[in-house]
Amino acid sequence: MSLMLAGVPTGVNGGDFNDAIDHYNLVSLNPRQYEEMPRVSFSWLFDSELRYFVRPNFAVSAGVGHLRAGHRLEFLPALSQSVDIRTEVITVPVHVGGAYYLQPYNQGDFQARAFVGGGLVQYTFTRAAAYQTVVSADSATNVDWRGTFRRSQTQDSPGYYLEGGAHMFFASRFSALLSVIYRSGQVRNMVVTEDTYTPPGALPNAPSPFPLTETLDVGGVGFKMAVGIGF
Repeated sequence: MSLMLAGVPTGVNGGDFNDAIDHYNLVSLNPRQYEEMPRVSFSWLFDSELRYFVRPNFAVSAGVGHLRAGHRLEFLPALSQSVDIRTEVITVPVHVGGAYYLQPYNQGDFQARAFVGGGLVQYTFTRAAAYQTVVSADSATNVDWRGTFRRSQTQDSPGYYLEGGAHMFFASRFSALLSVIYRSGQVRNMVVTEDTYTPPGALPNAPSPFPLTETLDVGGVGFKMAVGIGF
């Protein structure tokens, strides 16, 4: 059995949350010719798993990871005034799976084995949030930016992953693993957990410039780099 500690630079599809960011850019930032809020498209997934060979050519694994993506912008529309904007996507994927190992390549005390695998993922504690805070603004600036809002949605969802790469074993209890991994992560029916919107007094019925989203896609393709510690 080995403990695998991995870092995975990975794409994040975003789904409807990126559409909401595009809408916010369209109604709030583009008219002012300000820098756009970037879409959620990349993050690091940090993962730990236990991998156990039940047969010489087949291993089972179970583990948990953490992915966090987002961006932050700050604008200074006037002296002593600021507008802080932040987007955030967080999820904790828990996975179980298996991997089939091909014939090894041996060179002295070194062994390398190609493998293919896959499994199931449960995306837990998944949250998509957007915040805008207007600080020390006069009434004109507050109306111009449509006030302050905090919007957060959450949901859990199942998914799956596919993986292929090489596992390298050394003359010690340490090993290294490199692989390409595809994660499916469609999160549907997002539940609103926080929706605080304070429109300016001159626009009491103004809609929030950042719409709520029905789905979030935390899936993507990544490159897995892991170190194994054998027990």
